[in-house]
Amino acid sequence: MACLAGAAENSPLTIWMDAQTNIHTWSADCTQTRSFKTLTQPLTESGKVWFEQPNRFRWELGNPPKTIAVRDKSEMLLLYPRLKRVERYPLDSSAPGPWRDVLALLEAGFPKSQAELESKFRIISQAVTNNICDLVLQPKSAAARKMMPQLEISFDLKQTSLRSVSFKFADGSFLRNDFSNPVLNPKIDESLFRPAIPSDYKVVNPLSK
Repeated sequence: MACLAGAAENSPLTIWMDAQTNIHTWSADCTQTRSFKTLTQPLTESGKVWFEQPNRFRWELGNPPKTIAVRDKSEMLLLYPRLKRVERYPLDSSAPGPWRDVLALLEAGFPKSQAELESKFRIISQAVTNNICDLVLQPKSAAARKMMPQLEISFDLKQTSLRSVSFKFADGSFLRNDFSNPVLNPKIDESLFRPAIPSDYKVVNPLSK
């Protein structure tokens, strides 16, 4: 079944949007798959994700974690424990516009409202199969489209739960996150979003001039 965005009050998008108002925190297991033109087989890594409204998240990939991404109000940190390295990315007015636009795409799985979603994306299509809706989006920002021309969100209409988020990059590579064992509104320790950085880690600012 295919449908147009906003065509009916009980459209798949409306059902999912209504459910977003009940999400304050969320956690799930994650399987991340990356595909590159230069590789014959995709790369797969398992991990965990935590999210807190309005825009805080933490991703861990690997066990023990090889990569940790933490997004707070003013910055995003990428920690590489094996390399003892931390990358800081500002999210305030000092951050380059394209970077802020792309980061907004990473939050697409948890829009606060349909108006917010449609302010950032063009809805290309909605398709429902066995109660799973696949929503294909295109960033409205030209700068964001140059980096990431398309993304797809998949959600369960019965459980109104996020199933996967897929990103198509301009270089032809893909990144897909599949979620399982979701927990709605868990209590999340504040320290997850404010990780302590060991003194022997090298801290770099890739966006600084």
